[in-house]
Amino acid sequence: MSPRYEPILRIDHEADHPTPRVTRTGGGAENRTPLRLAVAQPPCVPLDVAENARAHADAVRAARARVVVFPELSLTGYELSGPTVPMGDRRLTPLVDACAEVDTLALAGAPIAGDHIAVLAVTGDGVSVAYRKMWLGGAEAQRFRPGEAPAVLDVDGWRIGLAVCKDTGVVAHAQATAALGIDVYAAGVLESVRDAAVPDERAERIVAAHRVWVAMASFAGSTGGGYTEAAGRSAIWTPQGDVAARAGTTPGEWAGASIH
Repeated sequence: MSPRYEPILRIDHEADHPTPRVTRTGGGAENRTPLRLAVAQPPCVPLDVAENARAHADAVRAARARVVVFPELSLTGYELSGPTVPMGDRRLTPLVDACAEVDTLALAGAPIAGDHIAVLAVTGDGVSVAYRKMWLGGAEAQRFRPGEAPAVLDVDGWRIGLAVCKDTGVVAHAQATAALGIDVYAAGVLESVRDAAVPDERAERIVAAHRVWVAMASFAGSTGGGYTEAAGRSAIWTPQGDVAARAGTTPGEWAGASIH
C-alpha cells in the first residue's frame, strides 16, 4: 500500500500568498474525516535503537492513532555523541511492522547522517527523513548542523508542520511553518522537570498566533545531556488553546485526541 502522505522538504515560496485551507483537499476541509493524533513518551534505553524501536512499536499499537508523535531523539535518547541511524536500519523493523498493522505514521526522533537531529517518518512502507531540526540548542551545535527549511506532511488531507524542541521557542520557525499552510504544529521536545511549563507556554503562543492544533511529545524519565529527570506531560492543544489530551510524567504514557 502506498503511503498516504507527502513530505514537503522545501520552503514554499508561494507561502506569502497561501491558498485558503478549505481548498487543500479538493472537496474542501469540511469533507475531511477527523484525524486521530497521539503524543507518546516511551521508555528509552540510551543508544539502544532496537529496544527503543520496540517501545515505540508498543506505543503505536496502544494509541491506534493515524499519527503518533514522539520526543526529540526518541530512538537513541539525548546522547549527542551517539552514532547516526540509517534509514534502512533493521533495528527499526518492529516499528515499521507496528505502523503497518494499525495504519500509523510515526514521527520518531533520531540523529542522521549530515549530521542532523531529525524527525523520521515511519510507516508500514519504511522509513524516511521528514524534517531536520533548524534551531540547535546548547551543545548540539558542536556535533550537528541546522536544517535549512521548514517541513510539512500531508496526511489524509491534514497538513502537519514539524518541529523539534528549540524550534518551538523561535517565533520565526512557527511563522515560516504556518506560512506553508498547516492544520497541526507537531513537535518532539525534551525539557527537565524544572522547565516543565516551557512546552505549555510555547504551545499557547503558537496557538494564539496561528490558530492551529499543537501536539508536543515530551521526553519522560532520564536521558543524556544532564536530563536526569525529564518533564513528560506530552499534550495536544486545540486551536482555541484548550488542552485536548495530556499524559502524565511517567515513561510509557501517551495521550490522544481526534482533530476535526
